[in-house]
Amino acid sequence: MSEPVVDVRSLHIETLGGTEIVDEVGFTIGPGEVLGLVGESGSGKTTVGLALLGHTRRGVRIGAGRVHIAGRNVLRLPPAELRALRGATVAYVPQDPSSALNPALRLGRQLLESLRSHGTGREAGLVRVREALTEVALPNDDAFLRRYPHQLSGGQQQRVALAMTFAPRPQAIVLDEPTTGLDVTTQAHVLRTVSELCQHHNTAALYITHDLAVIANIADRVALMYAGRIVEIGPRSTFLDRPAHPYARRLIAAIPAMSGKQALVGIPGSAPRPDSRPAGCAFAPRCTMAEERCTRSEPRERAIAEDHDVRCFRWQEVITQPMVPRPAPKPTPATERVPTIALSGVNAGYGRTAVLFDVSLEVGTGECVALVGESGSGKTTLARCIGGLHREMTGEMLLNGDPLPVGARGRTAATRQNVQYIFQSPYQSLNPRRTVGGIVGQPLRIFGTGRRSERGRLVREALERVSLPGAVAERYPDQLSGGERQRVAIARAIVSRPGVLICDEITSALDVSVQAAIIDLIAELRREMGLSLLFVTHNLALISTIADRVAVMSAGRIIELGPVREVIDTPAQPYTQRLIADTPAIVSV
Repeated sequence: MSEPVVDVRSLHIETLGGTEIVDEVGFTIGPGEVLGLVGESGSGKTTVGLALLGHTRRGVRIGAGRVHIAGRNVLRLPPAELRALRGATVAYVPQDPSSALNPALRLGRQLLESLRSHGTGREAGLVRVREALTEVALPNDDAFLRRYPHQLSGGQQQRVALAMTFAPRPQAIVLDEPTTGLDVTTQAHVLRTVSELCQHHNTAALYITHDLAVIANIADRVALMYAGRIVEIGPRSTFLDRPAHPYARRLIAAIPAMSGKQALVGIPGSAPRPDSRPAGCAFAPRCTMAEERCTRSEPRERAIAEDHDVRCFRWQEVITQPMVPRPAPKPTPATERVPTIALSGVNAGYGRTAVLFDVSLEVGTGECVALVGESGSGKTTLARCIGGLHREMTGEMLLNGDPLPVGARGRTAATRQNVQYIFQSPYQSLNPRRTVGGIVGQPLRIFGTGRRSERGRLVREALERVSLPGAVAERYPDQLSGGERQRVAIARAIVSRPGVLICDEITSALDVSVQAAIIDLIAELRREMGLSLLFVTHNLALISTIADRVAVMSAGRIIELGPVREVIDTPAQPYTQRLIADTPAIVSV
């Protein structure tokens, strides 16, 4: 076997105050190999990835261990040599491509600068830039090089970031959730591009993600992190087919299946913060197999097979248990649909740019309709029209048979109360200066519901309904995890007891375990409250577990509409067939 390009041993990272963030982390990555680093938010994945570049976030330091890239210990290099190493020998692809691209510079100049900073001349650099753009399936002509980042789609921006990364021909790259938030087709293009470039250039890659379905389609080996440690590492097929750690099994059970036959099962609780990790095994408080010794001492890493290591006292029992998914609940028999929302001939746009064309759609009482399609297909614009957040539209909208005015300001308080919207990012939709109680109680104040004492009770009831303790009302959003913030956003939407709930990509940036819990929560609220749901998503596997019907959008039009199982099992449109084919899933390897 060839020497590894990346060799990490006994890595320990801590805050300046001495709080442990990452400890005892070690792995190797060979030439052309992709190692998937997975785990929930807060497990330390990105911290480890940045350490490969000899970098830490502010207030954090690398306390011990070694990180060798192409035979050089990056933790011992002087600053000048470390700067020269970054980009040329080890490179980084961020989650958000807009953070890697300068909005004020043309693409050609940015790509050329990434090469010239490492000593490549202008003429040779231009040749390499055009070659790199071709490798990521983008135009390489002068017209494209003169564009600015804002003139590209999200997928094109990410491929430009990949071209910038691979152009200097680094020996190792760190990819930090590069497909999170992308639609399935764009994601499939990016994943294929990464895989082909790593193999073609013999580049070692660390692929950081929380999505095991993505890892199943790109990684050679998988390392699973929890609370700052790697708890299992092994070949992809072994990890997915015969996981030896209870945490691995629970994550796999939380992945939605396209068949719709498997129930999503979340993991109760959340990963501990670095300053509140329990003694013994950090996963013990959430583990159904935990016993007394798990809470007293921490299991050591042990090799259980060739290239397969695990940290668990009961790994032999875990690995012998069959992977039997919990069956999904039987779908509710279809009944005659009474439309709560009815759209007819809706057209919408932004200024002179038309986005929606003659869209007609119904959402029945108590029904969930999923709206799927690629980025730019018009899904969110249609959802915002219904929610009263987009005014540049024509056509007819009805709510319970009555005209639904365009724009929220033209609607009555009762109408606005009846149609509530949950946004994609809980980090941006919650006011950081207000407490959770103030955020959830705001709709009650706006709509004049009850007295002050009664509002406090309704807020606590809404929080409890989304499985949050009433004490959370005194906290601020930055004191909560991403999943907890999204639950707060849901509580705010349901506290005024609406009849229609619009969910706009509400799980796209969440861990699969948190996603499963949120989907289960939405389904339960729908049953309890008789909600009509419009569920916007690009994840077709997810809709099998929640939706009754699915509307497929392309270029501003609904091109296919029908029951979920009919559309997924026998899609009529080539576009729908491509979306289904591009949806990542756990596959036999």
